[in-house]
Amino acid sequence: MRYALVTGGSRGLGRAICLRLSRQGYPVIINYKSNSEAALETKRLIEEQGGQAELLPFDVSDKEQVEKALDGWLEQHQEDYVAVLVNNAGIRRDNLMVFMQDDDWSSVLNTNLNSFFYVTRRLLKGMMTKRWGRIINVASLSGLKGLAGQTNYSAAKAALIGATKALAQEVAPRKITVNAVAPGFIATDMTSELNEEELKKMIPVGRFGRPEEVAAAVAFLAQEDASYITGNVISINGGLYT
Repeated sequence: MRYALVTGGSRGLGRAICLRLSRQGYPVIINYKSNSEAALETKRLIEEQGGQAELLPFDVSDKEQVEKALDGWLEQHQEDYVAVLVNNAGIRRDNLMVFMQDDDWSSVLNTNLNSFFYVTRRLLKGMMTKRWGRIINVASLSGLKGLAGQTNYSAAKAALIGATKALAQEVAPRKITVNAVAPGFIATDMTSELNEEELKKMIPVGRFGRPEEVAAAVAFLAQEDASYITGNVISINGGLYT
């Protein structure tokens, strides 16, 4: 059976992606770090719409936790594999660089970039053996444009975009695609502290995006029909940066 794994899938953008992939027919593995209540709610919503879901808690920035959790899942699902991987987990620690602390830098890179390496590397072998896979990385407008106060976040997301393009070339012969989506301002808890009224004046469509709009792009890239699209970045930003 082909499963979909969404890191940081318990709420916000991750929840919307889990729900959309479930409607597409995938049994969904919901990864989360600590918010079990939110993860259980996502699982409930998936099951409510007739889908299958299971929880898999681990810290994506911790190599040992990643390997232990994924090894355990693979041991219990020897006839199955993760065919769709959405590297969505991420954090922000915004500050001007002159005031940025070491932990602000390292924690953002570990969670947003190193996690891609740890999780993808462990699951790539299964996709290559089965000769089919979809890897979708959630990047950001910040990784394309750069945003003041986000030197750490912009660096991590820009590196993720570069890694997407490189890995796409490595695995294309095995019918595995690797793409990224780059959301702009999306209405989630990660952007809840931003001044939406001011920021939306910069956006040609005049509003923040919805998580479901990003999830729709992710779901398209996960389809069989998207087999000729790889190494690409789809911007979802209301025309803010084109």
